[in-house]
Amino acid sequence: MRSTAQALAFILFTVFLDAVGIGIIIPVIPALLQELVGGDLSSVVMYGGWLMVVFAGLQFVTAPILGNLSDYFGRRPVLLVSLAAYGADLVIMGVAPSIGWLFVGRALSGIFGATYAVAQAYIADTAPMEQRAKGFGWLGAAYGAGFVIGPAIGGILGNSDPRLPFFVAAALAGVNVIYGFFVLPESLSATNRRKFSLRRAHAVGSLRRMFRYPIVGGLLVALIFYNIANDANPATWTFITIEKFDWTPFDVGMSMTFVGVCIAVFQGGTVGPLVRRLGEHRTIFVALTLCAATYLGFSFAWAGWLMYAWTVPHAFSSIAGPTISSVLSKQVPPNQQGELQGALAALRSITHSIAPLMMTGLFSYFTRPAAPAYFPGAPFFAAAVLTVAALWLVMRTLRRAS
Repeated sequence: MRSTAQALAFILFTVFLDAVGIGIIIPVIPALLQELVGGDLSSVVMYGGWLMVVFAGLQFVTAPILGNLSDYFGRRPVLLVSLAAYGADLVIMGVAPSIGWLFVGRALSGIFGATYAVAQAYIADTAPMEQRAKGFGWLGAAYGAGFVIGPAIGGILGNSDPRLPFFVAAALAGVNVIYGFFVLPESLSATNRRKFSLRRAHAVGSLRRMFRYPIVGGLLVALIFYNIANDANPATWTFITIEKFDWTPFDVGMSMTFVGVCIAVFQGGTVGPLVRRLGEHRTIFVALTLCAATYLGFSFAWAGWLMYAWTVPHAFSSIAGPTISSVLSKQVPPNQQGELQGALAALRSITHSIAPLMMTGLFSYFTRPAAPAYFPGAPFFAAAVLTVAALWLVMRTLRRAS
């Protein structure tokens, strides 16, 4: 019998695989890019940025489509088909003979890897209102766990072959498709479904409709700043730590594993209790304040151990994301949860397109020989400023609504 526990396990593992697919690239991408195009870190870092832009740009287009399709066909078929295609994309990246093929694989991953939105809609379908923050926290914990395994796989296996981690992640995706086919029930009832409209299934239209709901607009704008700040980590962590501390792929992988462990622990175990104690609004305020402080710590760290020290409070601050998602999910009706999560995914795609070029550009500018000042931590400093802007917008929006 398909149990709720089995279905939740599939959803969490799917989100986990999303993070694995991203995390395995972080430790090995500098070596893989240097293998394919040559050059030093200051030159190949921009290729890394553009790979993230391609991935995010296509998610911007496809996430609303997947979200709207899931409002019509249900969550189950969209998740299974997307996950199967995502596994095939990882294989393409693993065998890529040139930088062009690496971009092709990353593009296909962007198209079919937008499953987080559908996973969030599944949680919104099945979790009671008062439990949604906790449910979204579990999703965040699964994503964090992916960053435990992903960078570890990339760092350990990547030391001998930077391509091998891609095949391991693809195999995990294939296993999960088979598991989900047998255990995943549909969460969206027939009465809560709506017809698919291509006119609605695009990012601009979805976002415009979401802005009609109370407090949603202000929170969405705040999320733009918050998400750009958060993308400083995947875009530049590897390059910054190699530049400042001469870390190896193994060192980077272990550090990202530590990041993932901390995020998984805090999002999986503290979101529910903290929200019950402080309320959703105060939880968001505390988390964003701590987030800004830790980015400042990363930017001025003078030794590798400080990156680990600042990671603990930074991971705790990650509870802001699921808590904001919980607040937003309560503003729209059940038959638009997929559209909301698709709009949020599209919003993340916008920021994922902006942040890599912005953050890698800052790193390249402040580490080149002609830089006005040598400051490899500049991307993290910019992230701190953006987080403060997000905090101000959230406080203004929620206080007006109260």
